[in-house]
Amino acid sequence: MTPDAARDLVAICRWLDAHDDARDPEAVTWARIAKVSEEHGEAVAAFIGVTGQNPRKGVTHTLDDVVEELLDVAVTALGAVEHLRGTRGDSLELLADKLARIAERAGVRPSAAG
Repeated sequence: MTPDAARDLVAICRWLDAHDDARDPEAVTWARIAKVSEEHGEAVAAFIGVTGQNPRKGVTHTLDDVVEELLDVAVTALGAVEHLRGTRGDSLELLADKLARIAERAGVRPSAAG
């Protein structure tokens, strides 16, 4: 993860926070977390569009559309993490640490202890 990515994520979160400064802080936090579900729904809808599962609409999306929607889910989730942590700019580091722990549990990365 690049420093530019972390800086961009913090800037986006601060921009969102600036537009929510008059709202109840708890409501803003709920909205950030709920937005992850909304984006998830868009990823599912795109995949339904790839597979043509809705006979009325047919094939309406590509796998690239699904990837874009999944990236929106990831960015939105990282933005929620950043919001919860007070825009510290460490959410990508937290993600890297989480990935390392999962890789270790999966046995695809050597244990840091051993």
